Amino acid sequence: MVDALDNDMKAIMQSITSNSDFEIEVFESDIDHIHFLIRYIPRLSVTSIVRKLKQESTIAIWKLHKNILSKNFWKEHTFWSDGYFVCSIGEASPDTIREYILNQG
Repeated sequence: MVDALDNDMKAIMQSITSNSDFEIEVFESDIDHIHFLIRYIPRLSVTSIVRKLKQESTIAIWKLHKNILSKNFWKEHTFWSDGYFVCSIGEASPDTIREYILNQG
């Protein structure tokens, strides 16, 4: 079932970006977190991107997997933790970051 959640979440995230001013270049998930390489325009804040991804994906994943999620999140319809970690790629090449993310799965 983890594979189904993973595949659905990837599709959901790509769907969200299709109506956004940012794009996910690389996405890889682990058992309890995800890694993204996101390209976005400077007028967007990272907070607004994370908020949009978390809010819209939570709604969508609950529609697809309510029975499974309600066993783990029985108290409320949540999916993500409150926090997140973000860093810019700085001096690293995008290819280096892309390879790192792809090796996380």
